[in-house]
Amino acid sequence: MHGRYIMEKLNKLKIDKVWFDAENIYILVSDGTQKSHPLRWFDRLWNATPEQREKYEIGNWGDSIHWPELDEDLSLEGFYSYNKDEIEQQNEVSKVFRQFPSINITRFAEQAKINRSLMASYVCNEKKPGIKNKKQIEAALHQLGKELLAVKL
Repeated sequence: MHGRYIMEKLNKLKIDKVWFDAENIYILVSDGTQKSHPLRWFDRLWNATPEQREKYEIGNWGDSIHWPELDEDLSLEGFYSYNKDEIEQQNEVSKVFRQFPSINITRFAEQAKINRSLMASYVCNEKKPGIKNKKQIEAALHQLGKELLAVKL
């Protein structure tokens, strides 16, 4: 019943204002409620310049925020449903790939010799890799690092 109440409430709410400080993103909702989340939960926003963060669009229905330049989206629902403990308890693989979003997961999975859907479930924090797969992923990351270091321009 609680979840249904929240959804009915959210259907009536709109994002009126978005702002930032050095550590957080804030929204003001049409009922006067203010919500915030740490920027570090959203790697693209955390790593963006203040100018890039300010280049957002509020969705047509007022229920989302989009940064075209950063390819980042946040929803009003997320401000009500994000669970800090879940975010903080990401597996190590998920943390690495959130830190380096330019790594192509499918190609990386091939290099690490891990099934791509399994790799995606690690990256999305749906599953935690066992010791063997963790070692394979780590070795593939180190190999990628060596290859990048060898690049001469």
